[in-house]
Amino acid sequence: MERADGRRARQAATVLVGVVGVGLFWLLRLPLPFLFGPMVASLAAALAGVRLIGLGQISVAARSVLGVAIGAAVTPALVAELPSMLASVAIVPFYIAAIGLVGVPFFRRFCGFDLVTAFYAAMPGGAADMTIFGAEAGANVRQVSLVHVTRLLVIMLVGPLLLVTVYGVELTHPVGQPAGDIPPSELLIMAAAAIVGWKGAERIGLFGAAILGPLIVAAVLSLAGILHMRPPREALLAAQFLIGISIGVSYVGVTLRELRETVAGGAVFVLILAVLAGAVTEFVTLTGLAPPVEGFLAFMPGGQAEMSMLALIAGADLGFVVAHHIARVILVLTGAPILFRLIRRRGQG
Repeated sequence: MERADGRRARQAATVLVGVVGVGLFWLLRLPLPFLFGPMVASLAAALAGVRLIGLGQISVAARSVLGVAIGAAVTPALVAELPSMLASVAIVPFYIAAIGLVGVPFFRRFCGFDLVTAFYAAMPGGAADMTIFGAEAGANVRQVSLVHVTRLLVIMLVGPLLLVTVYGVELTHPVGQPAGDIPPSELLIMAAAAIVGWKGAERIGLFGAAILGPLIVAAVLSLAGILHMRPPREALLAAQFLIGISIGVSYVGVTLRELRETVAGGAVFVLILAVLAGAVTEFVTLTGLAPPVEGFLAFMPGGQAEMSMLALIAGADLGFVVAHHIARVILVLTGAPILFRLIRRRGQG
């Protein structure tokens, strides 16, 4: 009983730290207070030794809200545009290969990782999935996890900065209507899509179940003319808050040595990725395959949830951005284990 009480107390402290972060960013008029505020505050508290803890299923539920928001954007008009995206989606496999060719030698030479750890640290898949695959292959789980969390952190800090300074985007686009302006029937449909999609996807073992399950269900309902609106603003702001906390809390317990070696190496690698992403963005923009902002967000190697949130805030074409990230994640999840076995077999030979 005491252990449960202690966990709840730590979760309450974590929420309080996040709320303080939102308040500070709001008062200082800094951008994206509901995302950056809790992320920076919980990161600072974690590095200071405060024993924060994640919010478990509540944080996972935040991703289901984004899944519904993305699915609601899948309309007949978007489906009609899908063929025009195929040319840019076809670049994704080459982009992943370039990341691997740069990343694996980088982590081996400059961070001293073994081959298994370097491979799964470099792969631009989901942080949880790459950590699980790496553990099964014998990687250093702590190093893989810290690298991927650092990738998300740096991208979420650098991405909005580049959107504002390079692309002139104002990150003030309303993410949704207030709950009071949405009919109760629509809210009920969204809630059902989130729960049924999330739990149904978990049951069949779909990767990224919390976001992809609701996305699929909401997309079907949208195409059928049953769902017409995105989740309310309050739900999407809460999702920003929970995503921000989850990134910061991931650094709880990190040591100075890990900061100096693993986290610093991961941060440098993300800057290298930013250069690669910039080159690909320039290519798809100059060739007319994508508008500049959509191309940038589609090829930034962040998580599905984080990039979807940025697309919403930037007012970008959500369907275009999400299609490329889903293609990237599917290719990495299906191809990474197979490719690693081939590399290891060749090395042993």
